[in-house]
Amino acid sequence: MNWVWLILLSVSVVFAIATGNLEAFTKSIFDGAKAAVEISLFLLGIVSVWMGITKILEDSGLIHRIAHLFRPVISRLFRGIPGDHPAISAITLNVLANLFGLGNAATPLGIKAMQELDTLNPDKEKITFEMMIFIVINTASIQLIPFTVIGILATFGAANPAAIALPTLIATVVSASAALLVLFAFRRLLK
Repeated sequence: MNWVWLILLSVSVVFAIATGNLEAFTKSIFDGAKAAVEISLFLLGIVSVWMGITKILEDSGLIHRIAHLFRPVISRLFRGIPGDHPAISAITLNVLANLFGLGNAATPLGIKAMQELDTLNPDKEKITFEMMIFIVINTASIQLIPFTVIGILATFGAANPAAIALPTLIATVVSASAALLVLFAFRRLLK
């Protein structure tokens, strides 16, 4: 992959010199680097806030109440998980982070959920069906309010950054439903 980037950069420099646009090329590189740092800091702030909220939810015990609200849905999807297992809370936190469009904050929560699910796995060489369901749900990432995308659009001056909320919700619900249907269909076919 490093070779691909090196080739792309080299070709870009050659064309910038050949067309007399070296100054514009250099300016665009620095503008792009500046934008990358600004977006990274913006996303770091979102992740930090969400992780702080998550810690408060855990320490206050509120996560158990939220998990209780989600328990019927999660228990129905994840039939192999005991009702009082810590994986339920970890999955709930991940789903909540994804619901609010905080995918970057959902990543460490997803890792924690997989670690908790792995404690129920008798064969460490293979993943369980519950792990597969979690991967599908996490990857589809149903988003009620995509805060991260709205924030990025607002940062770049979009006229109506929240206009993406409904299309995102529809797309993520459809993709999650389709992925779950395919997963359950394959499970039936391969039994």
